[in-house]
Amino acid sequence: QVQLVESGGGLVQAGGSLRLSCVHSGIIFNINAMGWYRQAPGKQRELVAAITRNGNTKYADSVKGRFTISRDNAKNTVYLQMNSLKSEDTAVYYCNLERVGPTSYWGQGTQVTVSS
Repeated sequence: QVQLVESGGGLVQAGGSLRLSCVHSGIIFNINAMGWYRQAPGKQRELVAAITRNGNTKYADSVKGRFTISRDNAKNTVYLQMNSLKSEDTAVYYCNLERVGPTSYWGQGTQVTVSS
């Protein structure tokens, strides 16, 4: 059973920073990529950032230059460093793990609220 557990969300003022963490556990092999998605009220879930098994990264245009995705394979953890936060970054952030197949797993989500 694959489990993803996010942490690090919270309330921050505009211009501030947060770091999200996602620890994955279970029998895991053939991981294609891990990523962070977000969903704001009334909007569709969107990709924020992803990192492939080769270490390649991609970002939504809206977060380029402000967010950084990274991973620590020894800790089974992927991070999302979020700087220069804006009110429009307010959303529930979800961790995603994609395996070859493809099979996709999701965390329970962590709320990020940016006050202006």
